[in-house]
Amino acid sequence: MNKHIRSLATMASRPYRHVIGLMSGTSLDGLDIVFCKIIGAGLLSRVEVINFETIPYSETIKQNIRKVFAKKEVDFPYLAMLHAWIGLHHAELVNDFIAKHHIPKDQIDFVASHGQTVMHVPQHQHKEQGFPNATLQIGDGDHLAVHTGLITVSDFRQKHVAAGGEGAPLAVYGDYLLFSKAGEDRIMLNIGGIGNFTYLPGDGDASQVFVSDTGPGNTLMDVWMKTRRNMPYDKDAALASKGTVNQSLLEALKSNHFFALDLPKSTGPEIFNLTYVESALVAYGITDIDDQDMMATLNRLTAETIAEAITSVVGNKQVDIFVSGGGWHNILLINTLKELLSSCTITSCDQLGISGDAKEAVLFAFLANETIAGNPIDFGNNRHIPSICMGKISFPN
Repeated sequence: MNKHIRSLATMASRPYRHVIGLMSGTSLDGLDIVFCKIIGAGLLSRVEVINFETIPYSETIKQNIRKVFAKKEVDFPYLAMLHAWIGLHHAELVNDFIAKHHIPKDQIDFVASHGQTVMHVPQHQHKEQGFPNATLQIGDGDHLAVHTGLITVSDFRQKHVAAGGEGAPLAVYGDYLLFSKAGEDRIMLNIGGIGNFTYLPGDGDASQVFVSDTGPGNTLMDVWMKTRRNMPYDKDAALASKGTVNQSLLEALKSNHFFALDLPKSTGPEIFNLTYVESALVAYGITDIDDQDMMATLNRLTAETIAEAITSVVGNKQVDIFVSGGGWHNILLINTLKELLSSCTITSCDQLGISGDAKEAVLFAFLANETIAGNPIDFGNNRHIPSICMGKISFPN
C-alpha cells in the first residue's frame, strides 16, 4: 500500500486531526492561514483554533494576480505559470507560518487550500448553450504538497460544479456543521469581496438549509478607493460616512440583471467591477460625483442588496445574524444593515467562538476534514447544495 494512502487511513480513523487551512479571497488582501484541531467529523465535529494569521500580499503579488483576475482575455502561458507560482508562494508562506509558530510538521495531518479564484462564470453569466457552470482557482495543490512535505487537499469547487452546483458559495457546508443550533434560526453572513449568507434553521433539517451570494460586498468600494485614492479600502468608512447616497446611481447599479435572478445564485468581480460602476454612471448621465458620495452610494448598494436577499428568504422573522469577513469592520455598512434588518440581531461571528477573520480558512479545513474522515451531508434534492465531499488530494512525493 502507498505510504500516503496508509497515512490517510490512519488519520481518518483517529478521533481528531490537526489541519492547516488556507484562504485567499477576491479582495486579494493576503493569505489567511489557520492551524486548528478538528475533533470528529460530521455533526459531531468540533474545532479548536490554535494559531491564525493573515499574511498580507505585497503589491507585486497583487499585480501578478490582477493580470488574469476576472479578465476575459489573458496571456495563457502566464496563467499556466501563475498556477504553479501561486502554489509555490503559498507553500513558502505555510512553511514560514509553521516555523514562526513552532509547529512540529509531524503533528500536521494535512493542508486544506482554497487557492485563488481568478474566474467564476455560472451559466446565468456566460449564457453559452451546452456549457456548464464554471469556476477556476489557481495555486496548484501538488506544488503545495511537494514544497511543504504535507498532504494537501485543494481545488474544492470543481466537485461542487460537477455535481450540479455553481461552485459557490461553499461556506454552507462548514456553517451547517459548525454553527447550527437547535431551537435557534441563524444566518451566517460573510461580507468579503462578494456578499453571501447561509440560513440555518433551528430544527437542524439540512434539507431546509439555504445559501446564496447577494452581490457585491467590499469589492466595488475597494476598487474605487484603489483607482481614485490608491488606498486599499475606505478605512472606518471615513469617506462614505461623509457622503450622500446618489439615488439615481444606486438605481442604475441595482438594475443589473443579477439582482433580478431568483435566489440562490452566485457571482463575482467578473460582473461587479469598475466597468460596471462606470457603465451605471454613463447610463444615468452622471459626469461629476465626488469620492464621498460615490463611497456612500456603493456602501448603500452592498447593504440594500444583502438585506433584500436575506429578507426574501426569512421575511420579517427574527433571526440571529452573525457576520464575518472584512465588511464587519465597516461601521457604516453594519449600522445600515441593522436599520434595514431591524427584526434581526446582528453581531460578529466572534461571538460563536471563531474569529470572523479566520472563519473562511477554518471552513476549508472543515471541508478537507470531511473529505478525509467524514461522509456527505444529506441536503436533500437541493442542486445548489449537492450532498458531496470536495477536494483533490495531493501527496508530497
